[in-house]
Amino acid sequence: MREAAFLVALLASAPALADDAATRDAYWGAPSADGGKCCGTLAEVRRNIDRIDHDLVRLMAERQQYVGEAGRFKKDPAAVSDPKRVDAIVAKVRTDAAAQSLDPTVAEQTFRTMIAAFEDFERAEWTARQAQPAK
Repeated sequence: MREAAFLVALLASAPALADDAATRDAYWGAPSADGGKCCGTLAEVRRNIDRIDHDLVRLMAERQQYVGEAGRFKKDPAAVSDPKRVDAIVAKVRTDAAAQSLDPTVAEQTFRTMIAAFEDFERAEWTARQAQPAK
């Protein structure tokens, strides 16, 4: 029974611990993002990550429009996957990542996952558009 009371108390304090983590001083180092202007708190780091995530989603939505268009040029859903094209994209992305101080492995893993998801989308879009009557 004491264990349950302890767990309840621990869980009740979790939001406070999370809030504390967002405002406490860093354990090591000095700000380095944005030329050393950011970040004095974890909350500031998180606000910037949220801002960037918003921009990434906007760009992914734009990319999705073009992925949907690509299906118009493919004879069937099997033609969506193009491993040589994926490898070419990844090679270009790794080079671009290194030039922009992004870990190339992070870029590659992110793009491979994103491309796989967009391939699924494109196949579904291809199938849905084929089901529509011709205009």
